[in-house]
Amino acid sequence: MSLLSSIKIMLGAQPERPRCHSSEATAMHEAKRQVKGAERAKEIKAAHASHNSHKWRNIRWATLIFVNMVFVASFAFDVQLVEGSLTASRVIGFHMADLNSAIQVMLAYKTILINLVIGTSTVFFLWWLLGGRTFCSWTCPYHLLAELAEKLHLFLAARRMVVDYPLHRGSRTVLYVVFALLAVISGYTVFESISPTGIVSRALIYGPGLAMIWVLGLLAYEVVFIRRMWCRYICPIGLTYGFVGAVSPVRVKYTLENCLHEGDCRKVCLVPHVLDCTKKTYAEDVSVAIGPDCTRCGLCIDACPTGSLKFEIKGLNKLL
Repeated sequence: MSLLSSIKIMLGAQPERPRCHSSEATAMHEAKRQVKGAERAKEIKAAHASHNSHKWRNIRWATLIFVNMVFVASFAFDVQLVEGSLTASRVIGFHMADLNSAIQVMLAYKTILINLVIGTSTVFFLWWLLGGRTFCSWTCPYHLLAELAEKLHLFLAARRMVVDYPLHRGSRTVLYVVFALLAVISGYTVFESISPTGIVSRALIYGPGLAMIWVLGLLAYEVVFIRRMWCRYICPIGLTYGFVGAVSPVRVKYTLENCLHEGDCRKVCLVPHVLDCTKKTYAEDVSVAIGPDCTRCGLCIDACPTGSLKFEIKGLNKLL
């Protein structure tokens, strides 16, 4: 899949079945078609029987908690090595600023602030290096809360107590433009006032305020009505970092050969459209790099019983 196609999908376009495949992929797809249903079911059962991993989830949760606790501890003990919050901070004297927040500020004030340029340069390089929407799943404190809320939603949905009402993914692109226009017109960073990322980060560091009522309400709504509503359909931060990490050397790589196409990876994925290549006959080549809307959370890697999904460092031919 081309970079342009991946970006279109990130902006809300529907993934499509490839019209052509490489000769190797075509042969592999054909061989998989010959496998009978009973035989495939036996393979899936055998693969799951020997697979049970939460490796990347545990590493990611530990990293996310550690990063946020560094800010909390630094403020609580007045260490001053790390000052501020995830929105804007100074780490050992270096200015760092969230890219989306910096864009909002510059649009609102209609000027380019040198401290923001310096701060965003460091952050830009970091998230380009790690790729995709790594910030969302490895750093954002709201993401962890939303992940726990999602587990509750799925628990209740399995008992038919709640139903998911998904929105169109293009709504995030529309709201990205809306928040930008609001900043220009009002001269105020409207998004920052309602962003649960900034609210939760500041609440952890400086103590909770009334804004946490909005966050709790949002989580409750996601539990009852729309699974992962904020992250999937509203938040422009993910879209910003998706653009930044579109050509990152670090990515998730899908290998067609051993895939059983049972779909467990898509069930756990925050953005399951990025894993359409794991469906039968959807992979256009024997290996496919997952697109820029991927949060690099590693849940699909943990869920895959055949190791068909792995982290890869491009150019080093190294799988993690």
